[in-house]
Amino acid sequence: MGGSVKKVSLADIKNLVEYEKVRERMRAEIIALKQRRRVPLGENLTLLFENRETVLYQIQEMARTERIVDDAKLQEEIDAYDALLPEEGELSATLFIEIPGIARLPPAEARAAVNRFQGIDEGVLFLELGKHKIPARFEGGHSKEEKLAAVQYIRFAIQSEAKEALADLAQAARLTIDHPRYQAQQDLSEGIRRELLKDLA
Repeated sequence: MGGSVKKVSLADIKNLVEYEKVRERMRAEIIALKQRRRVPLGENLTLLFENRETVLYQIQEMARTERIVDDAKLQEEIDAYDALLPEEGELSATLFIEIPGIARLPPAEARAAVNRFQGIDEGVLFLELGKHKIPARFEGGHSKEEKLAAVQYIRFAIQSEAKEALADLAQAARLTIDHPRYQAQQDLSEGIRRELLKDLA
């Protein structure tokens, strides 16, 4: 099914001076790439399917923001972000819970607005490819009882038959969520199907 995505290494990270020279161009490219890899799911959820380019950009931006020049500290950031990359036979995504105007809400109301999604990691979010219904696997530690994180990291394990369904435009490909307090579905466009097939190549 092809190898897993090549991890980011120290040699891939530009120093702060070199990064400034290419930042605007890289940023424009990443914005366009993310547009092709972003899927809204109803009004309050968005999935961004991650790949090596999106992860490398996040590391570069973190190094720039934090002015990280020490190799050991940079390696810590790389190790943290490399966890977002899909393994062989997987798709990896960042799931954003987006509440309009949340920044203007009192803290308790903001927390309640996000916490209505408690249980989102309990088998309610699926990627449907043809007859295959693949549950999202959530990274642990982001859904504590008292406060749900508004950013979640998820994976979908894609077997060869499901990959064939993704490639066959005659077969349905959609994201669905059937949560007690939130239901939505979104068909995947031909463009995003192409992007995800690259991840599985």
